[in-house]
Amino acid sequence: MNAIDLFAGAGGFSTGATMAGCTVVWAANHWPAAVQVHANNHPGAVHVCQDLQQADWTRVPAHDLLLASPACQGHSRARGKERAHHDAQRATAWAVVSAAECHRPAVVLIENVPEFAAWVLYPAWCAAMHALGYALAPMVLDAADHGVAQHRRRLFVVATRSQHPIELRLPRHAHVGSASIIDFGAGRWQPIDKPGRSANTLARVRAGRAAHGSRFVTAYYGSETGGRCLSRPLGTITTRDRWAVIDGDRMRMLSVPECRAAMGFPDTYRLPERAKDAVHMLGNAVCPPVARDVINAIKEAA
Repeated sequence: MNAIDLFAGAGGFSTGATMAGCTVVWAANHWPAAVQVHANNHPGAVHVCQDLQQADWTRVPAHDLLLASPACQGHSRARGKERAHHDAQRATAWAVVSAAECHRPAVVLIENVPEFAAWVLYPAWCAAMHALGYALAPMVLDAADHGVAQHRRRLFVVATRSQHPIELRLPRHAHVGSASIIDFGAGRWQPIDKPGRSANTLARVRAGRAAHGSRFVTAYYGSETGGRCLSRPLGTITTRDRWAVIDGDRMRMLSVPECRAAMGFPDTYRLPERAKDAVHMLGNAVCPPVARDVINAIKEAA
């Protein structure tokens, strides 16, 4: 099964598709750094760096599976208040319709935040896909149910050229705790009680110690006020450092290799040398094991 990857980013969708036995033949993104990362890890694909709303879909290779992760920033609650540029970001979903209209692949698989389904134009977007002959099967999946060491709820819309929506039999893996991805012998540790440490951080650490002892993880910002024991999955990996590791009187943020492992990427996956860019790409990525399980279930149901 040949696949193409729209809004490919760091390549989580492509990696999951490869795990499921697909060949990724084409991938595109508007960010040159992300295109380079994808090319480093998926050298067999043709790579394009451009705004996909301006794409010439006739130049894209034939494919059976279209993978797409349109911009989520216009939908995600994490972004806070509406901003003017959100209309342009939400509009990236229409590139999926354009690509599907041109090639009519057997399957289109879209990933986004669950709030995508609350978009005022979501019914119109669904109607456009229906007009192209696709039946839609939306489902919200948690990466933790697929063996990934984080809770990450995402909407997957499976579009098939069939009379009725496809019914998938997805595996449910045992949850994996954050202990599996943390290396306590690595990283840049700092004293917890150092000058300038925020009161909110210290309060989170105290709450975590009371609940979990000397070793745990805690959110560094956001609404989560306590810690998480190491036997539980992390919360969602975001586009900037969010999770701190507590070990006695010292703490540090998750490292890039730990974030990569928490997303379910292979240890050999090559990311940007600049940690900020690597974390940003990982926070926007699809968890490869979730994509693998969904694509394998599609193949089994076909």
